[in-house]
Amino acid sequence: MWTAIDRTSGTPLFRQIYEAFRQRILHGELQGGDQLPSTRDLASSLQVSRTVIVEAYEQLLAEGYIEGRRGSGTFVAEGTLLPLIEPSVPAARSVPHDSQPLIRDGLVNPDLVDFRHGIPALDLFPKKLWGDLAKRICTEASPEAFGYGRPEGRHELRGVLARYLRRSRGVVCEPEQLLVTTGATQAISLVAKLLLNGKSDVLVEDPITSDIHTMFSLPGAKLHPIPVDDSGMITDLLPSDISPKFVYVTPSHQFPIGGLLPIQRRVQLIQYAARTGSYIVEDDYDSEFRYEGAPVSSLQGLDPERVVYIGTFSKILSPALRMGYIVLPASLIERARGLKWLTDLHTPSLEQLILAEFIEEGYLDRHIAKMKKLYRKRRDFLIRQLRHSFGDAVRILGHSTGIHLIAEFAGISFTPELLSVIEENGVRVYPVAVHAFRRDVQRHRIIIGYGNLSESRIEEGIRRLSASLKKE
Repeated sequence: MWTAIDRTSGTPLFRQIYEAFRQRILHGELQGGDQLPSTRDLASSLQVSRTVIVEAYEQLLAEGYIEGRRGSGTFVAEGTLLPLIEPSVPAARSVPHDSQPLIRDGLVNPDLVDFRHGIPALDLFPKKLWGDLAKRICTEASPEAFGYGRPEGRHELRGVLARYLRRSRGVVCEPEQLLVTTGATQAISLVAKLLLNGKSDVLVEDPITSDIHTMFSLPGAKLHPIPVDDSGMITDLLPSDISPKFVYVTPSHQFPIGGLLPIQRRVQLIQYAARTGSYIVEDDYDSEFRYEGAPVSSLQGLDPERVVYIGTFSKILSPALRMGYIVLPASLIERARGLKWLTDLHTPSLEQLILAEFIEEGYLDRHIAKMKKLYRKRRDFLIRQLRHSFGDAVRILGHSTGIHLIAEFAGISFTPELLSVIEENGVRVYPVAVHAFRRDVQRHRIIIGYGNLSESRIEEGIRRLSASLKKE
């Protein structure tokens, strides 16, 4: 029985194993009466001490999840399925979580080629320049900068950011409409708290990142998935019998499929929102890296009073910065500031001042231009490798923007078992189905991220993927 173990985590191993089994029992993956492996067999399989397994089993036994039967072994107890954790939230994954390393013989495998999406080229973050700006800011900043800040963020960053967004994305806003957040995840969470209440209706793309399923479902909202095609959300399928609180879209680069929402669908979406009294939440997570055609203007620029615009610097610069933002219609600003204050008071001030200087002095534009050339080169190389290894057996989607693409393989279903085989061969890919409501439709597609991989690693990863699939 495979269970992910993160030996770099501060969580004790027995606790990780206990939690993995607990979740499987609650979600019904392990059902009442199912027999568990012996402590000796499981310890051997996971390459841990038998004592660790015994501790995990004892904790499960104490809480009633499992029971021992004399002479027969250990079994899942009856009455442990919890259906209430189901609503609209995807079932627990049977594939490794994005952040978990591959374990071989109890050690992290440094040779793993991880095609994780959403990760920029971390080795090319402008560390020296950022450090020089940080030193200057810390030396020259007023004492006020080291105290408590405003929940909406530093006025220096909001002013610079408003000008940048008007120029680069066609966003219509004033600095007062901006709320600086600790990454896009906090921005999306704040929007959920701001706009949702019990039993709210929300329209989302299908597929869309699995985290969205969870964040919007937790406040009790009912999610209505709208299918996407190669051009994003199919707006002809917007329901006429409900009035959702908002429609969540990724119009400039649909995640994960990659479509660009055309103007006809944008107009149709705005008209729908006006007719139903809904907001539109636009997540613009990586559209700076567009390789074909002119840059795409934001949806927000078409209707600033109805669209909530979310952006992040995690894909442009680094996830470690934890810096994102929301552009809000005027009617939502005060309530959003209050929610932000109650969440974490404010986003770290010094980082905001450094970022403001980085943008104002033109470094951000130069960094984006440099990285765009690099990512285009890596994308083209990846496509060549896929074509070389799979020929007409692979269809490539969503490659015009961003730092990932979709590879579609007719006749191949990326089941947890197949993904495990692929990972055992030293390469990790990500199934689109994890992010889908209708998983069967997406079972033959995988997400391949390339932003943080050199050409040599890309080549090796596709070679290993090809070898894995040829065994099927």
